[in-house]
Parts: sequence; structure tokens; C-alpha cells
Amino acid sequence: MNRTCFVIGGCRSGKSAHALELAQRQPGRRKLFIATCQPHDEEMQRRVQRHQHERSRQWQTLEEPVAVAEAIVRQSRCQDVILVDCLTLWISNLLLDHGQEDAVRRHVEDLICRLPDVRCPVYLVSNEVGTGIVPQNDLSRLFRDCVGFANQRVATAAGRVVWMVAGIPVTIKGGQL
Repeated sequence: MNRTCFVIGGCRSGKSAHALELAQRQPGRRKLFIATCQPHDEEMQRRVQRHQHERSRQWQTLEEPVAVAEAIVRQSRCQDVILVDCLTLWISNLLLDHGQEDAVRRHVEDLICRLPDVRCPVYLVSNEVGTGIVPQNDLSRLFRDCVGFANQRVATAAGRVVWMVAGIPVTIKGGQL
């Protein structure tokens, strides 16, 4: 059974809160939040703190900005549910580390290949970045293209895909995990 749920939506669409709500419903007490964000400024630090307050004390947090696939597989051996928030920042971190689309694609494919080995339900969160205007500079276009590629691959691999629109979850693939 495919135990991966992909929650995607625009900025401030409610995707993180919805993914957390879905993951909270999973049985068991061992819940892991994998955070990909590296807060480099005060505003981002406030966002991280707000997200931390939204989670109950039942959640452990693992900060993993790059080795997300490895962390999911390793941690799934001892967790009841894993929530990764978010793939968009993961892609950003990969681009900052490697600077090349090929390296990002390899990491995404590695994640896809490892998902069948995961032993607990996994909720992956990402931003939909393809519905806006075409960015003016090459780095922004590269980022949009890499996130779009990752979103397509993860959506194909996931058993369930939920698209968040204005706080409303719309299931576009699969059913309950």
C-alpha cells in the first residue's frame, strides 16, 4: 500500500496546517516533523516559531535541509508518521548547495525511489509555483522549473494528492491513507 500523501498549494493556502491535521489523525505516538527550512532572517524565524507552536508536544522535530530522502527512510523505522515541510525549501537548499538542475533532479529521483521503502505514513508538503507569471531572471526560472519537476514526480509517486485552494482541501488523487 502506498503510504505517501502529497499536499500542495499556493503560498498561505493552508497546506501546512492541513497536512498537520491529516498526520495528527494517524495512530501512534511517535510523530516526526522534518523541517527543511533554514531561517536566515527574523521574519523566517518568526514563521518557524509559529509552525512550531501549531504542533503538539507529541511531535519531534528533525531539521534536515538537504538529506531529506535519507532522513525519511531512516526515521520511518522508529516513527508512526512523518511530516516533511516543505519540499519547496528543500529544492531551494539543493540549488544553493549544488547550483545545477541535474543535481536537484537526482535528489528528487532518489526520494521517489526510496518512498516504497518507508515503513510509516509520510506527508509531504510543497508549494505550487507553476500557476504564476514566468519569472524574469534565470535563477527564478530555474527554481520554478526544479520545483515543478519535483512536484510532478512526487504527485505521480504519492498514493494521495491534496491540492489546497484558499484553505479548502481538494483531493485530486487517491483516498485516505
